[in-house]
Amino acid sequence: MDLKKTILWAVFSLSGLMLYNNWMVSDGKPSLFGGPAVNAPTATDKAGQTKTDVPATTITANTPVINQTPVVNSGSIEASEKFVLKNDVLVLEISASGANVIDAKLLKELTADKKPVALFQYNQNHKYFARSGLIAIGNVDLPNHTSPFKLAQSGKDGSGRPFITLVSERNGVKLEKTFILNPGSYVVDVGHRVTQNTSSTASLVLYTEIVRDAMQEEKIGPFNGAFSASTFTGPAVYTEKEKFNKLEFTDIDKNKISIPTQVPAGDPAWIALVQHYFASAWIPSDKLARDIYAGKIDTNLYRIGIQTPLGVVAQGITVVEKARLFVGPQEESVLETIAPGFALLKDYGYLTILAKPIFWLLEKIHTYVNNWGWSIILLTILIKLVFFPLSAASYKSMARMKEVQPRLLAMKEQYKGEPQKLNQAMMEMYRKEKINPLGGCLPVVIQIPVFISLYWVLLSSVEMRGAPWVLWIQDLSVPDPYYILPVIMAISMFVQTKLNPTPPDPIQAKVMMYMPIVFSVMFFFFPAGLVLYWVVNNLLSIAQQWQINNMFGKSPAK
Repeated sequence: MDLKKTILWAVFSLSGLMLYNNWMVSDGKPSLFGGPAVNAPTATDKAGQTKTDVPATTITANTPVINQTPVVNSGSIEASEKFVLKNDVLVLEISASGANVIDAKLLKELTADKKPVALFQYNQNHKYFARSGLIAIGNVDLPNHTSPFKLAQSGKDGSGRPFITLVSERNGVKLEKTFILNPGSYVVDVGHRVTQNTSSTASLVLYTEIVRDAMQEEKIGPFNGAFSASTFTGPAVYTEKEKFNKLEFTDIDKNKISIPTQVPAGDPAWIALVQHYFASAWIPSDKLARDIYAGKIDTNLYRIGIQTPLGVVAQGITVVEKARLFVGPQEESVLETIAPGFALLKDYGYLTILAKPIFWLLEKIHTYVNNWGWSIILLTILIKLVFFPLSAASYKSMARMKEVQPRLLAMKEQYKGEPQKLNQAMMEMYRKEKINPLGGCLPVVIQIPVFISLYWVLLSSVEMRGAPWVLWIQDLSVPDPYYILPVIMAISMFVQTKLNPTPPDPIQAKVMMYMPIVFSVMFFFFPAGLVLYWVVNNLLSIAQQWQINNMFGKSPAK
């Protein structure tokens, strides 16, 4: 029994540690298991001073220093003319200053007051936008994210897609930005058309950036959201070689980030900014080599970007470089179709290997029942059926343990003060009765990774956002507003405790009695969809365990 207690406490401790670590990471704190970080590359001017708002290439001995220093220039963006581009799911607002995408509203994703979610914003309280421009090797002022742009043309192209083209020219270099929206898509096709009208031999570089402050999403729930859950918010990078990397704002502050800086031609790569349920990303073409960078550009203002060197453009020549800008929800089925590795924007934590097939199965069920609440219930039943043989064996072991409970108590009284003899007598009885004292641990051990995986599925899936079930449950992604499901869960846990054999250790018995209360309080702040899974799982377990107890109650141990 001591070994069984040790294993149970180890399992619960490890699970608690994993949940705490994920909570730390989601709140912007470093992971408990994180490795050492390395410094990110920075750009310097000829005097050796670090630049703050220049799209920095990787500086090597053979790379000329970029001598261009665009500024944030926030006032001009706010005061400049705005242009609107819209399809059936997305409304974009593009500023004349810099031709930056400074506002993006998701028409099918609504807030609590039934307004479209504003992902990109540019105001006094929140700055989150996408920008692009040109820089050159040498002291040349080119069209960048602060330059004034004029409307060249707008309307619909030959395919009926809405588009807008803005143009700016500086020092003989003309930059035309064309934004095109496809029907029903959160992906914006962005074309950068660069025309060289001088005989300059300066190498041109196109940069695409996403800029955001470190403001976290507002947490909703009791105690000012102190116990509410949130996922990672911050920049992210994907390359073919090093796959998916997340960057913490706090690490950027300390200049301790590790990112792949150089991407060879032909390899896919993209940069993104991720938050709960939503993301934005620049996805450049892979025909040229690219450089990735990230950094802090102002107080509470950060960026992640990609530079694409265009080389020396001869006079009279036009170069077109295409990119895609994603601004939308993290719908897994949509993300998978956009770019290699793009589905990784939806973060399942450490148990992705379990979470992804769980969501796949949940989504398949939803295609038939068209209700996420009933999908969770059917998924729970399927999981229970898969583990039925193992669970049945475990419950049989627990039922046998309950039968011999009086004998265990008698042994404890008989060998009081002699723990070694007590353990020997107990092991001998288990051997004769063919009882595995650890058999009852298996359901707990198996359910914990599934539970944590489903926790991240329900927490990360924008599909659950605003999804109703029945009656009072109108949003499975937030806690039960009346705490009915947590109370039912607590009652079901209490019934399960009564069906299990009472531990001979009085302290352990008290812990088992109080555990339903502790868990119910914790589940008050969990998404209703997760509590629904646990309630259904408990009810099925109770039915299964009651049946097995009745079967063995007819043939008690000698």
